[in-house]
Amino acid sequence: MAGALLERLSALSSGPPLGGLPRLLGRRLPRLPRTVRETDVPQLFREPYIRAGYRRPGQGWRYYVLSLFQKHNEVVNVWTHLLAALAVLLRFAAFARGAGLPWGPRAWPLLLFVLSALTYLGCSLLAHLLQSKSELWHYTLYFADYVGVGVYQYGSALAHFFYSAEQAWYERCRLLFLPAAAFCGWLSCAGCCYAKYRFRRPYPPMRKLCQLLPAGLAFVLDASPVAHRVALCHLAGCQERAAWYHTLQILFFLLSASFFSCPVPEKYFPGSCDIVGHGHQIFHAFLSVCTLAQLEAVLLDFQTRRDIFLQRHGPLSVYAACLSFFLLAACSAATAGLLRRKVKARLSQKES
Repeated sequence: MAGALLERLSALSSGPPLGGLPRLLGRRLPRLPRTVRETDVPQLFREPYIRAGYRRPGQGWRYYVLSLFQKHNEVVNVWTHLLAALAVLLRFAAFARGAGLPWGPRAWPLLLFVLSALTYLGCSLLAHLLQSKSELWHYTLYFADYVGVGVYQYGSALAHFFYSAEQAWYERCRLLFLPAAAFCGWLSCAGCCYAKYRFRRPYPPMRKLCQLLPAGLAFVLDASPVAHRVALCHLAGCQERAAWYHTLQILFFLLSASFFSCPVPEKYFPGSCDIVGHGHQIFHAFLSVCTLAQLEAVLLDFQTRRDIFLQRHGPLSVYAACLSFFLLAACSAATAGLLRRKVKARLSQKES
């Protein structure tokens, strides 16, 4: 049996590296319908300057799930966040095993931060993978994506507040920071959901403002503890590893936001970036790296700033903050659900 296994491994390795993988997948997976051009899908599913690579709406769920292995204009968006989610999960599991993670109140904000990162990555990859199913599912999945964004913003705020803030910032902002961060997380979700519901393609600039202003406000607030710490550290000739990871987190987020805001490079090369290289894919890639840098920084802070945490926070304050996380998630989901019902009523009226 072992000899037969070695023979099969030898046969696989004798050809070009991974050369047989596309043929293997082609034999194992059913043949999927070809992708189509933008003129063959309804306006709702089209993206500016993306001419081809669209999946046909109205297919079965199996088709959209299997399109994870098909070449289309959403596949890079799906894989960037799928790989990032796996990286977050594996890195945290390795940290929990290696550091002997204590499962008491001190670890709860960290667990919620990791949960929030997995939530936004998971909601995003499902939205991009399955959104072509129908108009209602398109709205539903993107509303869920925006809930994930709001949850991740507040999860980041919790981690920064409990593990990363310097004393001067903490004394000045500790009473208002978490309530304000929770409100901004909900506002970001609500603004994105409303913009999706209110505006039709081709989207006017007001839609981007409804998305960017609340999300930008949430970022400025949520990142304020680490931005303050990074500034102080670099002014003193920064030697702290966690501060450098926080610096990378901020830089990669700003890069990702710039590509989210502007459809480049596809605006200047219409039809040339349909499958690989358009701005939303670059946004996903930078945001994934931002999340991984942030995770590394938070893990370092959790390890090295234990005494600071114990001096500042008692179990009751941690309980209250963790409860507010689930309250925010519930409020965001309720907002998305309300707008989904409005979308459903509008689509039913259009069909009648």
